Amino acid sequence: MVGIKDVARAAGVSVGTVSNVINRPDLVSEETRNRVRSVIEELGFVRSESARQLRAGRSRMMALLVLDLGNPFFVDVARGAERAARAAGLGVMVCDSAQSAAEEAEYLGLFAEQRVRGVLLTPADATGANIAAFRRHGIPFVLVDRVSEGTTECSVSVDHVAGAALAVRHLTGTGHRHIAYVSGPQELHQVRDRREGARLALTEAGLSPDALRELPTQRLDVAAGRDAGARLLALAERPTAVFCANDLLALGVLQAVFAAGTRVPGELAIVGYDDIEFASAAAVPLTSVRQPAAEMGALAAGLLLEETDSSASHRHRRVVLPPELVVRDSTRRPV
Repeated sequence: MVGIKDVARAAGVSVGTVSNVINRPDLVSEETRNRVRSVIEELGFVRSESARQLRAGRSRMMALLVLDLGNPFFVDVARGAERAARAAGLGVMVCDSAQSAAEEAEYLGLFAEQRVRGVLLTPADATGANIAAFRRHGIPFVLVDRVSEGTTECSVSVDHVAGAALAVRHLTGTGHRHIAYVSGPQELHQVRDRREGARLALTEAGLSPDALRELPTQRLDVAAGRDAGARLLALAERPTAVFCANDLLALGVLQAVFAAGTRVPGELAIVGYDDIEFASAAAVPLTSVRQPAAEMGALAAGLLLEETDSSASHRHRRVVLPPELVVRDSTRRPV
C-alpha cells in the first residue's frame, strides 16, 4: 500500500507537510496543497484510520447493533443514525444481533476491541448481563427502541404500552370483542410492553384482559406470522381481530389468511406495529402503529455525540416519543 512517506517523496515535501494537508490544510500554502493533493490522487493514497485513531485517542466510528436488519423498521433507524453521524463527520458500523444474546455479546466485544466512539444498542439480552459487561469498557452507549430501565444511560424509544393500547382501542371501538395478540419472543421488552397495552385497552372497554388470546412466536418475521396465522385459523373459537407485535408478523398473518380464503377485514381485522413501508403496500393495506424510526435513530446518535463530545456537561436523558395509529383497509368496516 502507498504510505504517507511515498506521497511526501513524490511531492518533494516533508511527511509533516503531507499530514498538514490532510488534517490541517489551512497551515499549508495553496500551491503546496494542490501539489500534494495531486500526488495523493495519482498514487491512490488512503490514510490509515487506525494510525490516526492511535494519535488522536478516539475513533471516528460509532456502532449500531439492532435486533434484525431484515426488518425495515431497523433499516430506517440506521438511516436516521447515519445521517446524524455523517453530519458530525463520523461513520456508523451497522450490525445485526439476529435477536441472539450470544451474538450480541460477540459484537459488543468487537466494538470494545475496535474502541468505537460509542454504541447505539437495541438489546437482545433480557438479563442485562451483556450491557453490564460492556459498561466496564467505559464506552458510551445509548439504548434504542428500549427504555433505560435500571440503567443510567440515555435511551430513545416509543411508548409501546400506549401504542398497543391505541391499536386495541381501535379494534374494540369498531366492535371487536374477541382479539388475538401475535406476540413474538417473550424475553423482549417490546413484546411485553405491547401485551400490557393491549390488555389495558381491553380493560378500558369493559372486557377481561385475560380474554386476549396470545399466539407467541419465536421470531418477529413474516414466516413466524404465517405460522401464527395458520394456528389462528385452526382455533375452534376464532378471534375476529388480531393485533401483531410488528408489521412483518402482520404481513405473515395476512398471507396465511388470504391463502385460506378468509376475508380481511370482513372476517378478520388485522393491526400491525411499526408502520414500515410495506404495510401500506400490502394486498390489503395494513392498519399499523407508526414509530418514527428515522427520528429515533437520529435522536439516539445525537445523544451519543453529545456525551462523547462534552462528557462533563452531558446529562443522561430518557426520550420517549409518542406513537401514532395509522388506519387503513385491514380494519375498516365496509361503508
